[in-house]
Amino acid sequence: MSAAQNKKIVEDAVAEWRTGNPEAFYEILDENVNWTVIGSTAVSGTYTSRQAFIDGAVRKIGKRVDGMVMPEIVDILTEGDKLVFRWDGSGKMADGTPYHNRYSWAMTFKDGKVVEGTAYLDTALVDTLMDLPDS
Repeated sequence: MSAAQNKKIVEDAVAEWRTGNPEAFYEILDENVNWTVIGSTAVSGTYTSRQAFIDGAVRKIGKRVDGMVMPEIVDILTEGDKLVFRWDGSGKMADGTPYHNRYSWAMTFKDGKVVEGTAYLDTALVDTLMDLPDS
């Protein structure tokens, strides 16, 4: 697939996410994606499947957020099968504290699916979020 097609895949998934279906983004991840969350937070590390990433990071964060994190695309940069998705995520932590994080997700596509990704984000903010109890 072309860089433009990969960009469209991300744009469409984010559009679905914004309508209340955040799972749409995770569907573009290959079942055996290799996904790394930088830092030393409770959700940092390398996950070797879509399900491991969802269980080990996405759900843990979701349990500490009131509602969902709303994505706003900052930009999407592409070159060949590489794509960097920069976005702002806003919402509320479970205790009512505003949550505003800037993310850069560097991804590699193959056949329309993300096969590798690295998530760059404000890890200090994630530490604050992860200090909250599960809701």
